Amino acid sequence: MSAPATGQPPVDAGGGRIGLGRELGHPPRDGVSSLRFSKHSNRLLVSSWEKAVRLLDVDATNALVGAFAHKTPVLDCCFHDNDSSAFSASSDHVVRSSIVDLYVSDLFCCTTCRLSFSAKSSYRLGTHDGPVRCVEYSYTTGQVITGSWDRTIKCWDQRGATGPEYTLIGTHTQPERVYALSLAGHKLVVATAGEHVNVYDLRNMSEPQQRKSYLNSQTRCVECYPNKTGFALGSTDGRVAMDFFDQSESSLEKRYGFKCHRLTEGRVRVAYPVNAIAFHSVHGTFATGGCDGFVCTWDGENKKRLFQSPRYPTSIAALSFSKDNNLLAVASSYTYERGKIENEPGTKIFIRDVNEVEVKPRH
Repeated sequence: MSAPATGQPPVDAGGGRIGLGRELGHPPRDGVSSLRFSKHSNRLLVSSWEKAVRLLDVDATNALVGAFAHKTPVLDCCFHDNDSSAFSASSDHVVRSSIVDLYVSDLFCCTTCRLSFSAKSSYRLGTHDGPVRCVEYSYTTGQVITGSWDRTIKCWDQRGATGPEYTLIGTHTQPERVYALSLAGHKLVVATAGEHVNVYDLRNMSEPQQRKSYLNSQTRCVECYPNKTGFALGSTDGRVAMDFFDQSESSLEKRYGFKCHRLTEGRVRVAYPVNAIAFHSVHGTFATGGCDGFVCTWDGENKKRLFQSPRYPTSIAALSFSKDNNLLAVASSYTYERGKIENEPGTKIFIRDVNEVEVKPRH
């Protein structure tokens, strides 16, 4: 049974309207697919359907540090082990991989590549047999993990690359198309179509924990807890599920799901997809972004809502906390949940200063 989250949004300490945050310049001209803060600085990596990856410095007056153009839309991105190199997943039809900073995992050609914002030189690392939806970098093992609509995940070790496919260290079949990945230490969570969830240990990928999502609808996003004990799933029907790696009876009893991102429109209660989940690494609370245009923060342990933002211009496509948790990047970007619409709001990226009252648990 779902356990509803409770609590009202706090009043702005200054007595005024809580703002959306400051808007960054140089946003993509098409929808944002992913954004990630660096673990080392306030640089922000942004991928989009505009067929580009942008690197932004949110502290700078001119935020744009650099950009790399792809031939087709980019569906995911993540940083490497510093703030000037990264991985991305795009729909390029050419398999390439560079000898310098920015790695790329291409989509329809399902390639794993290395690219640089400046040099733009590349060499081939390998391929999938279908579209690649997501990419993650493991700081624990140094591996790159890609998830594809060909119903596989692949693990790559780019450190010893000497030729095509030489970096591939494992291919693992999934029950359905891969929609989302998340890492926590040696744990890898794979969420697929059909509400399947596989939990792997990167040290032994041969025996995943296979389970069904606690929710009965399509998974949109997954994010591991900062304390590495479990993960949260967001779904298309405006729900979030809290689950745990430990499958003992006591842990199974603690699992729950709750409703969120729902609005009453014309006397009808409408559930909006949950597109993004981002955890506060200190407090363990988390933010969700939905197609209703709101950002909410939650205390999952105490089952309370802590905060709800004003409504953004359109859907929340992606969220990311900065390394010190003082900033929250918000991508306001229409995700076509209602199909093509007239006067579609433009894509915007906002940076919110995080107030402690928005993210600190209240017992």
